[in-house]
Order: sequence, then C-alpha cells, then structure tokens
Amino acid sequence: MWRNFQAGTTTAVVIIPQGMAYALVAGLPPIHGLYASLLPLVAYAFIGQSRELAVGPGALDTLLLGSSLAAIEMVNAANYGTYAAVLTLEVAAIQLALGLLRGGFLVNFLSRPVLSGFTSAAALTIALSQMKNLFGYAVNKSSRFDEMLAQLATGLPKANFQTATIGVGSVLLLLGLKRLRKGFPAPLLVTALAILLVRALQLQKHGVAILGAIPAGLPRFIFPRLDTHGLLALVPTALTIAFVGYLTNISIAKTFAARNRYDINANRELFATGTTNLVAGLSQGFPVSASFSRSAVHASAGSTSPYTLLITAGWVGLTLAFLTDYFYSLPKATLAAVIITAVSGLVDLKSVSHLWRVERSDMWLLLTTFAATLVIGIEQGILIGVACSLGLFIYRTTRPHTAVLGRLGDTSDYRNVKHYPNAITYPGILIVRFDAQFYFGNVTFFKDLMRRLENEAPTPLHTVIVEACSLTQLDSSADATLNELADDYQRRGVNLCFASVKFPILRVMKASGLWSKLGEDHFFMNVDDAVRHYDESSPCLKMNSTTWSTPLS
Repeated sequence: MWRNFQAGTTTAVVIIPQGMAYALVAGLPPIHGLYASLLPLVAYAFIGQSRELAVGPGALDTLLLGSSLAAIEMVNAANYGTYAAVLTLEVAAIQLALGLLRGGFLVNFLSRPVLSGFTSAAALTIALSQMKNLFGYAVNKSSRFDEMLAQLATGLPKANFQTATIGVGSVLLLLGLKRLRKGFPAPLLVTALAILLVRALQLQKHGVAILGAIPAGLPRFIFPRLDTHGLLALVPTALTIAFVGYLTNISIAKTFAARNRYDINANRELFATGTTNLVAGLSQGFPVSASFSRSAVHASAGSTSPYTLLITAGWVGLTLAFLTDYFYSLPKATLAAVIITAVSGLVDLKSVSHLWRVERSDMWLLLTTFAATLVIGIEQGILIGVACSLGLFIYRTTRPHTAVLGRLGDTSDYRNVKHYPNAITYPGILIVRFDAQFYFGNVTFFKDLMRRLENEAPTPLHTVIVEACSLTQLDSSADATLNELADDYQRRGVNLCFASVKFPILRVMKASGLWSKLGEDHFFMNVDDAVRHYDESSPCLKMNSTTWSTPLS
C-alpha cells in the first residue's frame, strides 16, 4: 500500500506541471491541463489493466489539437474551449466504438517506422513552438515548422534577457536532475524554484511572462455543442488523435506488461482509452493518452496496480481545490522548459541507425514520414506515412521472396541455391518455393517467374515442384492461375506437383478441381518425396515416396 501511495504521489508531482504545460501547447489556459489530469485518471483506474500506465495530457495529442484548431477559420478565442471539448468527445466516440466492435487491430496500419518518424517530427515541432515562451519574444501563431523556424530566427534577437535566463536555466536544471537521479520529480522542484525566484525578484515587472490567476475549484461537467459544420470539420483530426493516442497507450502498456509478466487485453485498453477521453471532454479537459517518460516514473516509483492513479488524481484534486494560487507567479518559460525536456526523449535517432542495418525500406519510410510531418504538416505527415506504409506492404506482397531449391549433400534438406551454391539440382526438375500468400495481387508476378525460370533452365523441364510450405492463402484468382499453369504443362508433357501443402490451401485446390485434374499422386508430403518420385536418374527410389493418399474430409 505504501509503495502505491508513494508512486501515486510521485506521478502527481510530475503530471501537475506537465498538465499545465501541455495545455499551453494545446492553446488552452493552464487550468484545463489540470482538468485533463483528474477524472481521466479515475476512469482508467477502474477500467484499464496496466499497472504502470500514467494517462494524462500527452505531447502528440496536444500538438494535434493545437495545430488543427489553429487551422479552422471558425475557431476563435471565445469558442476555442468548446471546439477542444467537442474534439475530445469525438475522439472518445471513435475509440469506444472501435472497442465495442473489437476493432483494435486497425491501429496496425500505423507501423512502427511511421509512428517513430511522426513522433520525432512532432517532438521537434513542439519544442520549436515553445521557443517563444522559453526566450520571451512575440510571434504570430503558427503550427508549421518552417514558419516557426523563421520566427525563431527573427525573434531571438528581441528575446527578453530575464525570461531567457529562467528558461535556459530551467532546461539545464531539469536535464541535470534527470541525469543525476532517474525518477526524481525534477519538474515540480524546478517549478517551485522558478516561482520563488520570480516572487523574490519581482521579475514579472521586467517582462517575464507568468501564468497569473488560475481559477480554483474542481471542473464542472459541461456537454459542449457545435453545429454540423463544426462537428464535421473536426472529424479528420479526431480520427488521427484516436488512432495515435490508442497506439501510444497500447504500446506502452504492452511494454510494461511483458516486462512484468502479465497480460493486457487490447480491446479493453481501447475501451478504457475511450472512456478517459469521454470524461476529459465532459469535464473541460482535452484529449489524453499515456506518456512513456511519465509511465516510467510511475513504474519506478513502485506502482503495482491501476488504482495507484486514484492517489495521483487525489493530489491533482487537492491542487485544484486549494493550491492554484501558488502557481500565480510561475513563469511560462519554466513550463516551456518542462515541455522541451519532456519531448526531447521522443526524437528517435536509434531507430534510424537500427533500420539502416536491418531493413532500409523501413528506414526510408520513417524518414519520409518525418520529412512530410515537418515540411507539409502534422496531420498530413501521418497520413502520408500511413499511405507509404500501405504502399510498401502492397509492393512487398506483389513481389514476394521466391527461391529455387537444391538438395544439401546427402540430406533431405532443400535450400535456396542462391545462398547455397553447392546445393544439388536435378536435370529436368525445377523446385520453386513461393514465400507469401498467393492472391490476385501477385499472380502476374508468379506467371512471369515460372516462365523466366523455365527459360533459364539448362535442360528442358519434365517436372516442376512447387514447395508450398510458405503459402498461407490461395484466392480464386491465384487458383485460376494454377489451373491455367497445370493445363499448359499437361499439353507440353510437364508434370506439375506440390509439396508440403497446408490443409486450408489443399481444401481450396480440391474444391476448385485442381486436385482431381493433377491427381492425388501429384501432391507430396515434402520436397524430398517429390524429387525421389520424379528423378529419372534414380528410378529405384520411386517406391519410397509418400503422397497425399488419403482424401481430405
């Protein structure tokens, strides 16, 4: 019990300054960050399964919220909060609907390279958006990276010296404390020191921007309303936040679950995520998700149950009820420092070097998403990343890996002759392995492959053996192609046979008539049996072959 109390308290001292800081990224008053850090935690504690997940305001959610609302013409200072709340409710509706329909698998369309590239670019955009607060210069509101970079170049010479000193000093102190001791509640300590410094030196009189008055009291439940045009304008952003937020949550939850050896139900987590956003939207908050750094603090502090978040929520409630006056003199430069240090860990340079060694096509996918997010825009960047990811998947499945096989010495093992040049091949026999599902998208590739391999054969073929152990799907187009190939080979006196066919594929072949057309003696348990049956140089071995002699039920 004491460990959970300690963990909940530690997480509270992290989430309170972070919540207010992320509210600024979202374009909302800091109090809304505390609202988003209260009831969503309670909701997750009762529905979620992760013992370490620390939900609350997150970097990506708030950036998407702020950038999308800034681009909608009908949004202004008077209705900004209403649009933010409605967007949160739309996110909740999407996540809850997917949870009820068991649609958690849809987040698989956000591949890891896409998410990594998007997250890294978003982290840089968030950090750059806070430079105006960190150094104290005025800029026009923008969510485009190039515009913010230009504003930094022109605004930095006009920076307020006192603000810049507090901002840079806060960043250095946060980084130093983080390196000195992991899990130490550095944001709260730096926040307290900054408040004391501003009060002691009256720095607000020297141009240092402070938060000012923060209304006290717990949030009220309000159901926001918009017209149909406003609701539809928010749908693309809601879809993006719903998918990105859930994928962030489930990734972090599964990481800790695997580390601590317990199970997580993906659809239940999706429903829990939707519920947290539902209460956030109804209680004047904004979209919430988990943070890996915050969850790491939560875990390292000793959390052993989702109910630990109730303790964190209790401290946030006490802050709202009694302690908001103490944040009056908090400089915005310190909150900017909290944000910048929090998102610095989201820039994923390791994945680039790792993918360069492992799979370079995924590395280019990551870099494409990264560049598109920075240059074109936040929402467009992730959409381009998803489109490229799907395009890469389609390309890979339409041009799958194939292999011509040969025997390894006197064994019954057959391997790719490209990688095993000493593997034995047999005159007149072609052994081909097709490492993919066989469907309409790659039938042309398969026909071209078989034609090319026959033309390249050193002697005329009398037998073609298809090693089908890697075939996991056979649709009607692919089955029709195999029937056409069988007819062509039969006219020319070439045997077409299959080895190691899985039962679902064999069932399709039997239903389509391919089984009866070829005869059951053309289906073998393995490649070695097929070769022994058709190798003309070893007729004595024919009697040792094993075919599918028992019809399928």
